[in-house]
Amino acid sequence: MHDDRTLVEARLKRVLDERIRPAVYPESVPLDVAVWHAPGEPVPVAEGLAAEPEPIAVGARWGAPWGTSWFRVTGTVPQEWAGRTVEAILDLGFDENMPGFQCEGLVYRPDGTPVKGLNPRNQWVRIGSPAEGGEEVRLHIEAASNPVILDYHPFVPTPLGDKETAGSEPQYTLARMDLAVLDETVWQLVIDLEVLGELMAELPVESPRRWEILRAVDRALDLVDLQDVNATAERARSCLTEVLSAPAVPSAHRISAVGHAHIDSAWLWPLRETVRKVARTTANMTALLDEEPEFVFAMSQAQQWAWVKEHRPEVWARVKKAVAGGRFVPAGGMWVESDTNMPGAEAMARQFVHGKRFFLDEFGIENDEAWLPDTFGFAAGLPQIIKAAGSKYLLTQKISWSQTNKFPHHTFQWEGIDGTRIFTHFPPVDTYNCSMKGSEIAHAVRNFKDKGAARHSLAPTGWGDGGGGTTREMVAKAARLRSLEGSATVTWETPSEFFAQAAAEYPEPPVWAGELYLELHRGTLTSQARTKQGNRRSEHLLREAELWAATAAVRTGFPYPYEELDRIWKTVLLHQFHDILPGSSIAWVHREARATYERVAADLNGIIDAAQRALAGEGDVPLVFNAAPHARAGVPAGGAAAAGGDRPARPAARPGGGYVLDNGLVRIEIDERGLVVSALDLEADREAIAPGEAGNLLQLHPDFPNMWDAWDVDKFYRNTVTDLTDADELTATEDGVRVVRSFGSSRVTQLLSLAPGERRLEVDTEVDWHETEKFLKLAFPLDLHAERYASETQFGHFHRPTHTNTSWEAAKFEACNHRFVHLEEPGWGVAVVNDSTYGHDVTRTVRTEGDRGTTTTVRVSLLRAPRFPDPETDQGVHRFRHALVVGAGIGDAVREGWRINLPERRLTGAGEVVPLVTVDRDSVVITAVKLADDGSGDVVVRFHEAHGGRARATLTTGFRATGVQVTDLLERPLADTEPPALDGDRIPVRLRPFELMTLRLKRA
Repeated sequence: MHDDRTLVEARLKRVLDERIRPAVYPESVPLDVAVWHAPGEPVPVAEGLAAEPEPIAVGARWGAPWGTSWFRVTGTVPQEWAGRTVEAILDLGFDENMPGFQCEGLVYRPDGTPVKGLNPRNQWVRIGSPAEGGEEVRLHIEAASNPVILDYHPFVPTPLGDKETAGSEPQYTLARMDLAVLDETVWQLVIDLEVLGELMAELPVESPRRWEILRAVDRALDLVDLQDVNATAERARSCLTEVLSAPAVPSAHRISAVGHAHIDSAWLWPLRETVRKVARTTANMTALLDEEPEFVFAMSQAQQWAWVKEHRPEVWARVKKAVAGGRFVPAGGMWVESDTNMPGAEAMARQFVHGKRFFLDEFGIENDEAWLPDTFGFAAGLPQIIKAAGSKYLLTQKISWSQTNKFPHHTFQWEGIDGTRIFTHFPPVDTYNCSMKGSEIAHAVRNFKDKGAARHSLAPTGWGDGGGGTTREMVAKAARLRSLEGSATVTWETPSEFFAQAAAEYPEPPVWAGELYLELHRGTLTSQARTKQGNRRSEHLLREAELWAATAAVRTGFPYPYEELDRIWKTVLLHQFHDILPGSSIAWVHREARATYERVAADLNGIIDAAQRALAGEGDVPLVFNAAPHARAGVPAGGAAAAGGDRPARPAARPGGGYVLDNGLVRIEIDERGLVVSALDLEADREAIAPGEAGNLLQLHPDFPNMWDAWDVDKFYRNTVTDLTDADELTATEDGVRVVRSFGSSRVTQLLSLAPGERRLEVDTEVDWHETEKFLKLAFPLDLHAERYASETQFGHFHRPTHTNTSWEAAKFEACNHRFVHLEEPGWGVAVVNDSTYGHDVTRTVRTEGDRGTTTTVRVSLLRAPRFPDPETDQGVHRFRHALVVGAGIGDAVREGWRINLPERRLTGAGEVVPLVTVDRDSVVITAVKLADDGSGDVVVRFHEAHGGRARATLTTGFRATGVQVTDLLERPLADTEPPALDGDRIPVRLRPFELMTLRLKRA
């Protein structure tokens, strides 16, 4: 029997490959082809259609990297083809690579009407079904000669990732431009045999069903005349009817297929190319919906919808019609499928605000689900944000990529830091590019972790990453799998239909508390430091711009810049996409991102300056504006006051070499190497630096991961380390101690300063970085015994263990924080705060000599130097600001994290500026003060409990409020929530640990 099975499988493969598939198009005639190469960036459709092309022959080379070529194909359907199905076969030179990773095209009719996209798995355009014979064919193809970056070995540095370095050598060879007859019977036979062959291969050898299928396939192949496949295909199909009609058993696993095309908003292509990728894919999907009445397609990322609307109105018209029909479905409710580890609290909230509002405004549709199949792990603060946006479900896929531990559930409740739970599904098919292969369907069944309690999963179906979407072959396979013995059942459904059924089926799923950590791609927390700094800076500038513009609008009538802020927010949110902010895109993307962030900063600083000048008024009083949520040095949070100005502690000589900084609260000793050998809390008489160790220690590691250079940091990088202890210069300045070091081809300049009246050692680091495949860390070994530490995340902080008791803890050897990490023993702790870094590690060791205590080392990740996909990643000058906060409680960590990211601003004016809103508890942090997005003039205040405990606080308004409402993130009243009482200018509130609240205040 084994020999029979092997023989039939081998026979099926050869007959399909060499006889049946080639017979799908039994007759063809060549088309005439001409081409016009656009001289620069892509041109408008009308210009491409009007251009005068030159003849080109099949076999000719075409397409400089990142170029655009407009092909015109013309021909006549032969008269003798009347009554038959005719298609144009348009092969631009595709290889077997995945769609979206090479040349692509969008086909237009001469009047500019889009037809469909072209890619390696979608090379056909229907001409007639049936054809009349004699039709004149004239089509135009906007072809993108995008170079193949992710080739068979994807880690070789390449200049192709930027148009400025890619050269002009043609990338592709025009392969086939024909009119052809489509034999639909043969095409259907191919699908029949593929479905049965793939199912047969997945069934157990001892399964009778497997042998039943094998015999039917064997008989069908007997009936195929290999010299005349087209004449014998129908009788071969008839042999398969019985096995294809046997229904699935009632207990079969149920799969909801959702048409899908995950399109990275930028990755191995620039943003401008994604605009066209989305147009090609949506053109294909709307065409497929017209042909397949059961098919359902879901598309996320409101930004991509907005691109179609703005840049391809002719495609947008088709999309709107398809959405109205209910089968082209907006999904996810976010502006882009962003990274969720690094975006700040307000930015993460605004992803949902702008995404959901777009779908509501355009279609009147509100999403219940967050749709993030490819995001690199999920921060523990996200569930509360999803709920606050009015959603209740989450879909992800990427956790299946974890290398160490297999996630124990596929359907579960995910609990965030505040206790919010979100019903979450992680498809067991283990891909967001499902193609309806039998191996994929069988894997989903075997892999599903929640058997017995549930039997329903989702399969995102269609080519993705670079776009393409679902194909007619996938739809045909799904039709045969609707109910087929031996297989899971497959039904096309919308995401909301799936989630409603899954939640009803599984009312008490297991709970996973805390972050969903991806045990892979840890290097994305550090790669492309300038992109990450641009994001962090933009987030805080947006806070300032909204705060000061709202305050000025209420106080002075300053025109609140609604449209400008909306535009800038959307720009910043776009760049939080999960291959831009993580630093895993090509050089072109990050070059453009740097320029974009510079424009964003200029625009926001302009708003801030204008608003502050309106608030300051005329006068010569030196004022300090404080945008941080906590008062500092006599300046109220969100207000301005007369400037003071003590200087940092002046360095004194240290016996044995080096310098001492002492401000009466903390004494810092810096030795002759420029390392911090003591950080003494004078009041507590407590040393922060571990005995015999030194802080401010730069450490250099080799960094050559096994795969995915810009994405990954593998644990073995720690096996080799170089401590950078040699100082080229060590000098005292008025502001602190200056240290200069050189290593390799790089140079580091640091300024260590101790602020007056604060327990904060500030470390400003400038790195002129010219290393490759190296990892630079900044270490602080602390004299602390802590079982866990806190790292800031959205609207709170999350605790991680410092030990590695299990493989789950050991896998978290590189993790994400926002503005701080904090460690403590009861009553005393230390924080490390930053202005722009995210990656870090915390390790614990037991000292074997001396006092035998515990050293807990915090290391901040500064720079990497991967060579793929950007061979020049992070070369050049970078500046980082960090601070070691000695004797810090969690409240100090929160406050100092905000302070370092929102430096004071100084200008002269008439006098004090009263804050628009204040709160009387440091544990309650106001993250946003703005005017309502609807232009009503209402003031919106968002805040949360930041210390991890319950809080009773009072908000005080600096204006006359006549009403207060508790709202969701979209500033809509929550009908089931009692608003707090308004007592004059005071609003009392109660918050649970890490609870987020948004209030809308009506102005008199």
